Amino acid sequence: MKTFISFALVISLGSIVNAQTFTLKSADLGGQFSNQFVANTFGCSGGNKSPQLEWQNAPAGTQSFAVTMYDPQAPTGSGWWHWVIFDIPANVHELKQGAGNPSAGIAPAGSVQGLTDALIPGYSGPCPPENDAAHSYVITVYALKSAKLGVDNKVSAALTGFMLNQNVIAKASLIVYYKR
Repeated sequence: MKTFISFALVISLGSIVNAQTFTLKSADLGGQFSNQFVANTFGCSGGNKSPQLEWQNAPAGTQSFAVTMYDPQAPTGSGWWHWVIFDIPANVHELKQGAGNPSAGIAPAGSVQGLTDALIPGYSGPCPPENDAAHSYVITVYALKSAKLGVDNKVSAALTGFMLNQNVIAKASLIVYYKR
């Protein structure tokens, strides 16, 4: 009996060691946003380009993806949603730089650019208040169990977030900082 239990334990540990994890990365981002990704509003004069993002090892059963960018330190009492894009087809594993501009036509076909807290669809780069400590911007990719989220581009980011959390299988995040 002891031998059988030890053998089963080794097989289980081997499976854990070889498991691939859902991962998000970016060729454009390091630890801090450069000016090309900073907002061009609210007193900031950046390029307001969304960064390139790619993900790998999505879990089985993934029907679509969504990406959000959120600033939990925004002085609003509820943070600030900078980007919400969803209904990204399951065969897509990258957002190219600039995909957050709805009029550029770079986002994957069928995806929806939701409203940010600035009440516009698409990417809205970081622009924290002057002299604030560095803000952390959480960029998250969601692997979803539904092909369509069931909301349109006119609902609030908070409602979209609720729907994401009702359909999430797994998620992966990057944290990038910005101070001005």
